[in-house]
Amino acid sequence: TIARSGTAKFAEAIKAQQDASSDATSLIGQFGVGFYSSFLVADRVRVQTKSASDETQWVWESTMGDTSYTVGEDKSGDVLERGTQITLFLKEDTKEYADHMKIRDLIRQYSEFIGFPIQLWTTKSVTKQVPDDEATQKKKQELEEKGESTEDMEPVMKTDYETVWDWTLQNENKPLWLQSPREVEKEEYNGFFKATFKEFMDPLAYNHFNVEGTYEFSGIVYIPGMAPFDMQEMQDARNIRLYVNKVFISDKFDENFLPRYLSFVKGVIDSKDLPLNVSREILQQSRVSRIMRKQLVKRTLDTLKEVKGREDKKDYDTFWEAFGRNIKLGVIEDQDNRETLGNLLQFISSKSGDELTSLEDYVGRMPESQKAIYYIAADSKAIAETSPFVEDLLKRDLEILYLVEPIDEVCVANLAKFKEKELIDVSKEDLVLDDESEEAKKSSEEAAAEFKKLTEWMKETLGDKVERVVVSKRQTDSPCILVTSKGGWSANMEKIMRAQAMGDNRAMEYMRGKRILEINSGHPIIQSLKATCESASPDANAASMVALMYETSLLQSGFNIESPRDYGERVYEMIAAAAAASSSSSAAGESEQVEAEVVDEGGKKDDPWK
Repeated sequence: TIARSGTAKFAEAIKAQQDASSDATSLIGQFGVGFYSSFLVADRVRVQTKSASDETQWVWESTMGDTSYTVGEDKSGDVLERGTQITLFLKEDTKEYADHMKIRDLIRQYSEFIGFPIQLWTTKSVTKQVPDDEATQKKKQELEEKGESTEDMEPVMKTDYETVWDWTLQNENKPLWLQSPREVEKEEYNGFFKATFKEFMDPLAYNHFNVEGTYEFSGIVYIPGMAPFDMQEMQDARNIRLYVNKVFISDKFDENFLPRYLSFVKGVIDSKDLPLNVSREILQQSRVSRIMRKQLVKRTLDTLKEVKGREDKKDYDTFWEAFGRNIKLGVIEDQDNRETLGNLLQFISSKSGDELTSLEDYVGRMPESQKAIYYIAADSKAIAETSPFVEDLLKRDLEILYLVEPIDEVCVANLAKFKEKELIDVSKEDLVLDDESEEAKKSSEEAAAEFKKLTEWMKETLGDKVERVVVSKRQTDSPCILVTSKGGWSANMEKIMRAQAMGDNRAMEYMRGKRILEINSGHPIIQSLKATCESASPDANAASMVALMYETSLLQSGFNIESPRDYGERVYEMIAAAAAASSSSSAAGESEQVEAEVVDEGGKKDDPWK
């Protein structure tokens, strides 16, 4: 069969010639799949060939579905000087491939960068000079008005365009990625990016690389200047164009060469070590494709680091606004490059104003006594900076990262550490802001013992709503705050997971953090409850106050209130009690009687009461 028509022997013959300067070792199009593809569109295929050293012209012919073919001397009269001519007799439903425009599009898509010239019999516009009758008549009238002769007047000519058929070279462009980066100008890179990926803005950055060694491949990766208008378009994009020895193979292998979080990256990659009939299955099992993927990721991250290090920070701000969430997703999914991606992260902080700050800049501003990076997750910056969890840190002038996007908390939790500094959620239990001295430990133990009766009664009153009630070590203005255990979800994460359409309720109960109520021992409300608890058995009013404090701390800490109706009733009861007390005070003021006072003015004569 044709598939076994001598590929191995051909290669051996070339090797035997030892012609190192010859480019004939490329077997593309010589045998096999490339030739058989002609039967996808043709019922019959004829191959006519003639050697320059042989006067005899030969013809091979076969029809689709036959198990045989014919080879013989060509007596058709269609004489070739030399070379090979292939004629396809198209099927009825494939006549579109006889259209020169269709063939042109296919050549430009798949064979634009092939090394040998491809010419197509097609139309083109050529210029020619033709007489302009109107301008000639006008010139003639002008000469007649002047009394000059018009016999020797030459006609006025104009440029016209004529459509002619001719052989036209279709692959004039050279593969940019195979050239030396030193030989390619920035305008060429930008032009290639726009033409290849149908973009209208210049890329933010690009990286042209050549990898040599056991496997050789070349490529260019681009960082776009803006995100697509539809984010779904990014997920379904065909951004990586795979070439094998300059032959375009496919742009449907994005997930084989780049992880999901880098789906915005565009580029081309060309390998000599992959087969022409490469498929998704071959790529998944190929060691070459794994090496190519690793290199593409590395080159992309190197490019992003270069953009971030530029003096003009607007470039990275533009990138972050468009693709910042992708980098955060990368921290979650790409464990091998997590440290590198961590250097690219940016967040709002308590000291950055309206700007974003990187973790590296945060660490650079840390005082020597600070041992960790602190953060809080919330719906907005306004909510985060007024949270009771940050009161103590702001008093100590410690910087806090405000995580205001849903993906932020998961991203930071997966990062865990940055430059040996642990990232700590200030809404979790056992927050230690500095090394606790022996005196501070003793003071904490004394406070816990002093308020033991109150904390036990509050735990009994709240029941299973809280894991325990403890005296807080934080310096806050709030009477109490509700923190969560270190291993569970925070209030913000619990809210996000509840909003998931396909959320698992069983996982919700398992992952939900245990709630711990921390009381501020110095707050007047807590002091009043302590006095009530120690002087007598707490009544229903005290229990209602504890319940109201707990529900208020739920709101302040970012949780949802379990029973809004009960909470509303307690608030209305307090309002009613305050209103009643105010009315009683006013009524008492109005009914207050003043005793009469007799004043002796020395006995005036006209005083009738004397």
